[in-house]
Amino acid sequence: MTTRYLALLRGINVGGANILPMKDLANLFTQSGCQNVATFIQSGNVIFHGSAQSANTVCSKIEAAFGIKTTIILRSLPEMQKIAASNPYPDTEHSHVVFLASEPAPAQIAQLDPNRSAPDQFTVLGREIYLHTPNGMGRTKLTNAWFDSKLKTVSTVRNWRTVLKLLAMMAG
Repeated sequence: MTTRYLALLRGINVGGANILPMKDLANLFTQSGCQNVATFIQSGNVIFHGSAQSANTVCSKIEAAFGIKTTIILRSLPEMQKIAASNPYPDTEHSHVVFLASEPAPAQIAQLDPNRSAPDQFTVLGREIYLHTPNGMGRTKLTNAWFDSKLKTVSTVRNWRTVLKLLAMMAG
């Protein structure tokens, strides 16, 4: 039995760099044994039926075919449902989710400065960080690079509307 997954690729088609057409990305997932592959927008969101192992083989294929080094962060449908239900910020217009490749240690989380980018806020729950950035993501100091360096992991961010759309696509 296969599982419904969301693959989130970091750093794809951002700012004119790491250009990877979604049709080609979908083909790489299919070639890796994934089924019912669908992509959403140009930032490396892939929904598929398959195994985590088959999705993880896609990274080496992307590097071989396009010369792009990326990380794939996977979440299952039940995980995405929990993520959507757990957002602590009622202002979803300015909310984002930082998806982490691995769960940080409590000691690492404790070292995060909650006042780094006031009035922005963040909440770490397992392998996700919920962000509330009332002045916009372009102005916050709560960046992937900062979280990655402090939490010793790799992350990718999606806005709240995208999270909900991806969940709807997975459930549909």
